[in-house]
Amino acid sequence: MATPEASYEVVPVGYVRSELTDVGRAPMQGREGAPAAVLVFSEPFIAALDGLSAGDDVMVLCWLHRADREVLIVHPRDDLTRPRQGVFSTRSSHRPNPIGLHRVRILAINGSEVEVSPLEAVDGTPVLDVKPVLRAER
Repeated sequence: MATPEASYEVVPVGYVRSELTDVGRAPMQGREGAPAAVLVFSEPFIAALDGLSAGDDVMVLCWLHRADREVLIVHPRDDLTRPRQGVFSTRSSHRPNPIGLHRVRILAINGSEVEVSPLEAVDGTPVLDVKPVLRAER
């Protein structure tokens, strides 16, 4: 069983290339006006893209490298009129392990680059993993 003192190594598989550069001006969720972006995969991980296609919906896990890892309590959506609550009950980027979870659609794949939309992660955000969205079985 893992203990709180345990640590784990996570290796980014690539990074986000986006027109978004200012965290404060980025949408809080993709559906709130986030632009298309490109996931640029590092050479050792390009083979892992096999089986993905334009039109697929995927979950992108990112390391929100500009987040404050000391924050445990926030006003949801930075709305000061809402009561403060623990980050585990919010989608705040500020949290002990700032992992971003983004549902996007693949627009195109060109070698090591995967164009997706919408993505609210800022330029340079490390990509940790990509997982397909599971379709409901009938």
